Amino acid sequence: MNESLPPFQFYWELDGWIILAGILCAASASLLGSFLVLRRMSMLGDAISHAVLPGLAAAFLLTGSRQSSLMFIGAIVVGVLTSWLTQWTKQIGKVDEGAAIGVVFTGLFALGLVMIVRSADTVDLDPGCVLYGSIELTPLDRYRIGSWEIPRAVLTMAFVLVVNVVFVVTCYRQLKITSFDPALADSLGISSKVMHYLLAALVAMTAVASFESVGNILVVAMLIVPPAAAALLTERLSRMLVVSVVLGIVATIAGHFGAITVPRLWGYSSVSTAGGMTIAAGALLILTILFAPKTGLLSSVGKKWLWGVRVTGEDILALLYRQEERGEAGATAESLSKQLLLPRRNLWFYRWLLGIRNYVRVEKSDWKLTEKGRMAAQDLVRSHRLWENYFASEVGLTNEQLHPPAERLEHFTGSQIRKQLFEHGPSQEVDPHGKPIPPERDKSS
Repeated sequence: MNESLPPFQFYWELDGWIILAGILCAASASLLGSFLVLRRMSMLGDAISHAVLPGLAAAFLLTGSRQSSLMFIGAIVVGVLTSWLTQWTKQIGKVDEGAAIGVVFTGLFALGLVMIVRSADTVDLDPGCVLYGSIELTPLDRYRIGSWEIPRAVLTMAFVLVVNVVFVVTCYRQLKITSFDPALADSLGISSKVMHYLLAALVAMTAVASFESVGNILVVAMLIVPPAAAALLTERLSRMLVVSVVLGIVATIAGHFGAITVPRLWGYSSVSTAGGMTIAAGALLILTILFAPKTGLLSSVGKKWLWGVRVTGEDILALLYRQEERGEAGATAESLSKQLLLPRRNLWFYRWLLGIRNYVRVEKSDWKLTEKGRMAAQDLVRSHRLWENYFASEVGLTNEQLHPPAERLEHFTGSQIRKQLFEHGPSQEVDPHGKPIPPERDKSS
């Protein structure tokens, strides 16, 4: 533990290449991962990225090099084999798809680890390199192009990204149809199996190209996490692809800087950059789960709270309207609390809310409707009593059973539904209890 660490400084020749390699990896994986998430086959990406190890090990044993083109060929073959074995196990063995993936994935992964360990003395490879990656060493292994010296991992990932982009753009329609409705795709002459195996092959290629930078375990984060977060943020496939890539890029940049700067707060120099990227991706997913506009946990809680506030406010207006209808004086906070089963401490909020909307005014201790509040309450009471007519005549409920369902539906009822209820109701004047149905107010006035 070092208590006197120098301040972090950004160097393009080191940090820039590391971030660029991570961005290319994240973009490549996120593009393909989006279709895995849509197909509910996220675990297949996990399985393929681990199960390619036998293909890698075989290529290493044959060539003794990690830069061999046989590495890609062996990984692609095993990736397609993984997908085929999963489908075969599921169909022939009649087991759950998750169980089939688990069986194939663990079997091939274990075989790959055994082959790697056995060949570790003769091949420049170790399980830690494959599992955890070495993105920090990316700038050291360079390839000269003219006057430029570019890290080999950056060139490899750039090539993979181009291949993935061309595949997605060229086969976008086929991927879209086979992801949402494979049966429809087959009926249109688009082979869902061919697209499935092409996707599996490219996932395998992407995993192999990424293993030097983020490792075969950590590449799963980029295959699954950004697409999963993007699926919570948008329902359009085209937007999902863009958002997933953007989230992957943000996770890469934040992960690199976080891996260097955050540990310094506790006196450590840094942690694994690949680990930092994965943690950043997970953090983005957690934030999305919490704050996504439509599906976020806090957004859902907020919407439920706002709906509860709206219903309670409308109940107050309807109650005041009925009291006016009976010729009673305005309600007090105590009477409102008793009739609505609402704690008195909460009434100040509704007094403020209905007051600023000019629905209610409070004279001394009496709550009274304004003209605007009376019109809103008139719509609510009209909706309630029309629904009671409907339930009495069409559903056959007794008078004692009418109030609860009508009270719930009055908050959802607009002018068009009120019009239909009025036209088909048995009575246009009174509800089943003999209470007058307020007229539909003229919205133009």
